[in-house]
Amino acid sequence: MPRSHVYRPLIRWTGNRGSGTSGYYDYGRDHVIEAAGKPPLPGSADPAFRGDAARWNPEDLLVASLSCCHMLWFLHLSAESGLIVTAYDDEPVGTMAETADGSGHFTSVVLRPRVTLAAGGDPAATEALHHRAHALCFIANSVNFPVTVESRFGISD
Repeated sequence: MPRSHVYRPLIRWTGNRGSGTSGYYDYGRDHVIEAAGKPPLPGSADPAFRGDAARWNPEDLLVASLSCCHMLWFLHLSAESGLIVTAYDDEPVGTMAETADGSGHFTSVVLRPRVTLAAGGDPAATEALHHRAHALCFIANSVNFPVTVESRFGISD
């Protein structure tokens, strides 16, 4: 039976410099993302849009969400199949295009997971599991741009 899940983060703007949004240059883009029982996540706009480079921006979070979702599915499928993963990291790349009216959209995200398998692991199995993980990822199934996976692997000593 299908289930439904609800997520309720709280996003709180913290960029009021004393005069609110009295002018485009008068307010900060800083905000905090919170959820019950979790540490706050400092957010801002991308520096290209007057944001703070030291804080997470929505674009970073979208790309990170795609990567994390894929990783969690891949690890789940690996455990189910008996493939022993000893390390996993990803350096995904998201590309966003701005349009003439100032809006924009993502045109693609490329996930580049690097998986290390325990000695005796089957490298060919990683490709099949990456393919299945991509098909199952909730976030990848929710976006309207291509998400591709360029996987790499190694074997532990």
